[in-house]
Amino acid sequence: MGVRLVAEALDIGYPSRRVGTGLSLEAGAGDVLCLLGPNGSGKTTLFKTLLGLLPAQGGRVLLDGRPLSALSRAQVARRVAYVPQAQTLPFAFTALEVVLMGRTARLGPFAQPGRDDERIAHDALGRLGIESLAASDVTRLSGGQRQLVLVARALAQEAGVLVMDEPTASLDFGNQARVLSEVVALAAHGLTVVLSTHDPDHALAVGSRVALLHEGRIVAAGAPADALTAQTLSDVYGVGVRVERLSDGRAVCVPSLARAGPVARCDPASHNPCAQGESQRTEPSSPTS
Repeated sequence: MGVRLVAEALDIGYPSRRVGTGLSLEAGAGDVLCLLGPNGSGKTTLFKTLLGLLPAQGGRVLLDGRPLSALSRAQVARRVAYVPQAQTLPFAFTALEVVLMGRTARLGPFAQPGRDDERIAHDALGRLGIESLAASDVTRLSGGQRQLVLVARALAQEAGVLVMDEPTASLDFGNQARVLSEVVALAAHGLTVVLSTHDPDHALAVGSRVALLHEGRIVAAGAPADALTAQTLSDVYGVGVRVERLSDGRAVCVPSLARAGPVARCDPASHNPCAQGESQRTEPSSPTS
């Protein structure tokens, strides 16, 4: 079942540079928390802090009420699984061998994966529709196929929290839909899912809550329909955005292709965190006769 993940007034960054400050968010069993924000807004650094790969510079991270800093790496690995951004795997492991690596957190020292571990790994590949790749050399797979293998590895870990850093970034349209569908299914089975994405449509489609980061702060948070408004998205990303509703009730974002001006500076403490007028967007001029 899902693990409750809470960040309280979190300050994040590196010894020589602070990246974000005062970040508070939470997600529990059945939640899909989507993190959005422009490049450089702090999403990846936040993920590294949530995973314990970077120490918090202030505030704290809790897993089911226990401070992350008080848990061993093995204890964290049994609670939280991580899907990194698309990456090149340097060794010629088979896809099945890569997925079996997700079982490491469940094995004792020097233990070898057994039949149950192999069954779990095959099931994870099958859930994503790639079981036919089990014997394939991962160095010969496409970028999208490798990303799906990494998702399967995280599923095989059987952790309560699944943290996914832009899991659809290198996938084609069909595989994006497959991964997003799996995210929904995992949450429906009680897992806690936290993912980052550059696509607001993905957050609107699968998110139960969202957090929009800008310049190291959360400038909007809550239900997707409340946080991802046309005004807030326009100001944060520096382009005109319309939010349209489809006939099935789903919302989608339609960006303007007009040249955009500088991105707004957002103040999360204000009533309107992204002040109007700070992001200058040039709309096409009307034709004259």
